[in-house]
Amino acid sequence: MIEKWKVTVPVLTGNEERNAYIYLPESYYNGNEDTRYPVLYMFDGHNVFFDSDATYGKSWGMKEYMESTGTQMIIAAVECNHSPDHGRLKEYSPYNFSDPAYGKITGYGDQTMEWMIHTFKQDIDRRFRTLADRDHTYIAGSSMGGLMSLYAVLEYNQTFSRAAALSPSIWVAPAKLDKLIREAQLLPDTIVYIDYGEHEMKMRPGMDRHFKNIVARLLERSILLVSRIVPGGTHCEACWEKQIPFFMSTITYPETSREGQE
Repeated sequence: MIEKWKVTVPVLTGNEERNAYIYLPESYYNGNEDTRYPVLYMFDGHNVFFDSDATYGKSWGMKEYMESTGTQMIIAAVECNHSPDHGRLKEYSPYNFSDPAYGKITGYGDQTMEWMIHTFKQDIDRRFRTLADRDHTYIAGSSMGGLMSLYAVLEYNQTFSRAAALSPSIWVAPAKLDKLIREAQLLPDTIVYIDYGEHEMKMRPGMDRHFKNIVARLLERSILLVSRIVPGGTHCEACWEKQIPFFMSTITYPETSREGQE
């Protein structure tokens, strides 16, 4: 089942409300009441579960995947900032950057992550039966959310052990991201899934080079890595939905059982 409620992110948007979503497997209510579950945090929560809430009318369909596979995991996701003043770009960028299409963007990614870790995660851990430790705390997203997921597992490695970065916007500040990968304090069991669509490579100059460089840097740091170029892949929720089996098998391997954990 999915619960939906309103939250605020005061440090970013004051008292303006946005939706939060949580997916709970059927066993959460019908199984052992002492069982606790890993948690996957996801960006762009409005696009994760419901077509009716999705920006372009198509969601990832995560609920259908979780139910059909019986994956015993909680998913917690928060809607992005929809401000026309590039609100989403600002919240989902760890860095300041300039771009011909968007102008100068001030990145508030650190403020976003601080709220997610110290407010949202704490609320989820208090209200639900989670496995709150690092080993069972994951993060995922696409596009700017993919960049944030990669940033989160590197910069906040003490909180997140695994990340899925689908079509990450590594073009925002590739040199700064490269520096972070080289210098991040990482535990040796860090797992990352990263992909990029075949047809996306043409959207930004040098994307193939940026992707190769980031993958190489991650391997140099001995991160347990799965990287893919998605055949025929494009930049949309319908394509990301098709990648769910790939990234979920990565972030759940090998320790997350189909029966939950106590």
